[in-house]
Amino acid sequence: MTTIKLLLTLALSWLIFTVNATRGDGIKPGQNIAARLEGEGGGGITECWSALLELKSCTNEIILFFINGESYLGMGCCRAIRTITHHCWPSMLTSLGYTAEEGDILSDYCGGSAPPQPAVEEILQSPARLRI
Repeated sequence: MTTIKLLLTLALSWLIFTVNATRGDGIKPGQNIAARLEGEGGGGITECWSALLELKSCTNEIILFFINGESYLGMGCCRAIRTITHHCWPSMLTSLGYTAEEGDILSDYCGGSAPPQPAVEEILQSPARLRI
């Protein structure tokens, strides 16, 4: 009796999976591959892959952000994080090895506007002097 229930459960699971896999929900009739790559309202596949490559190039910056407490991530890094978390794959950061907490910290830090820049007054009032 248990084997019959197990086989019935497996058959039903396989049927549901097969029906859902063949539906093609994301593809509209008449939509060519270029339109599918661009996506609707941003977040196209090419933009997502570009952001992923940008994120790869700023890995050292992110590691310093967490280990040394350095509180600045560059514009390109934040742009990549925003693109990935808001337009592409929200859980991608956890798939790349960051914990959910680290992903939330990065998303919150870069989620708003541009990352904070040092104030102009601080730069102008710097005690460093140029000697020639």
